[in-house]
Amino acid sequence: MNKLSIILKGIIKENPTFVLVLGMCPTLGTTTSAMNGMGMGVATMAVLIMSNFVISLIKNLIPDKVRIPAFIVVIASFVTIIQMLMEAYVPSLYASLGVFIPLIVVNCIILGRAEAFASKNSPLDSILDGVGIGLGFTLSLTVIGAVRELLGSGSIFGFSFGIADYMPLVFVLAPGAFLVLGYLMALFNKFAKK
Repeated sequence: MNKLSIILKGIIKENPTFVLVLGMCPTLGTTTSAMNGMGMGVATMAVLIMSNFVISLIKNLIPDKVRIPAFIVVIASFVTIIQMLMEAYVPSLYASLGVFIPLIVVNCIILGRAEAFASKNSPLDSILDGVGIGLGFTLSLTVIGAVRELLGSGSIFGFSFGIADYMPLVFVLAPGAFLVLGYLMALFNKFAKK
């Protein structure tokens, strides 16, 4: 399999948010701003890359009966490391993402890629799959967050356009997340099929 196609597949053909519709809890819960979406995506991508790599290395050592629990232990270890790094170096982002950071452990994207890809492929291909799926997830969350932030508070990445008083607050609330996700999913799938 072509190395570039592994990455592109995760961004477009197997985009976790817009195509596979996985990871909806962090997608809807953390995308109140572009920065939160990007931060959650990068944290998830880091865990995905590292866990895919380690799982592809130890796949032959794990008995079939304990495969899933072993994958979860590997993933939880990397989530703990990322959580500590975020708390130390980006405390404001860590505080705004809150409980969604430890929930990366049970994110179906990460466990799904461990089971479907990393446990069957080489370490390099597993890393590239983590990069592709992680970039797809990060880009999706960042775009959703940017649209919600623009429509709800008149700013992007905290840069205000001076139109906050005219913007409907609903877009930074839960119903706005569903509306933006639905429309962006439809647009993505329309253009991705061309």
